[in-house]
Amino acid sequence: MNKTELIDSVSTKADITKKDAAIAVDSFLSSITNELKDGGNTTIIGFGTFLVRDRAERKGRNPRTNEEITIKAARTPAFKAGKNLKDTVNI
Repeated sequence: MNKTELIDSVSTKADITKKDAAIAVDSFLSSITNELKDGGNTTIIGFGTFLVRDRAERKGRNPRTNEEITIKAARTPAFKAGKNLKDTVNI
């Protein structure tokens, strides 16, 4: 499912216009993005948690030259599925 299909689904299930559904989906995604950007987490009970994980600096190799390089430390967005979501997927 892509974003357009998600908007269509929300529009149908909530019985609202596609324009209103697009606003709702965009607002939802923006809220989560801003919270992660500020270093926080977003937990949706029964669904899961969106969080930021810190990746340490590490060594890697350039595949063309086989030269060893240093990969910078980074903050990475992650998602941890909740129990209800896991149980639903594993039926």
